[in-house]
Amino acid sequence: MKFLMRISPEWSLRITLGAMYLYSGQDLIRHPSAWTWAIPFWLRELISKVMTVDAYIRFQGAVEVVFALVLLAWFARPVLVKWIALLSTLEFAAILALAFMPFSEANFLITFRDIGLLGASLALFFILLAKEKPLTSTMQ
Repeated sequence: MKFLMRISPEWSLRITLGAMYLYSGQDLIRHPSAWTWAIPFWLRELISKVMTVDAYIRFQGAVEVVFALVLLAWFARPVLVKWIALLSTLEFAAILALAFMPFSEANFLITFRDIGLLGASLALFFILLAKEKPLTSTMQ
């Protein structure tokens, strides 16, 4: 129990987000066609003008593996982790927005979980931001 008490909220978020990104990133790379359902048709059309949708999904997977490695690396500079947390927040916000363009009940049945991941990424960003620039009290 003492070991668990020593894990900071920052590390709890880094480990769990890192594990999630490691899992999803490798799955995106290995099984890109299993993820095409998550990209709205209109966005698939735009992507296909630049590269294949499978290549885009594999690229997304590679980015997520990099996120995982930074989040899990105990030696990573806090400023780098802070920016990864911000990018993660933006990614989940985009995922949630895209789930509703156009609205699809099937997408919502899956993406509701991303609300918690959005919150976890945002919390990690704010924890690291506060470490960098602690709030000073004006009441003394």
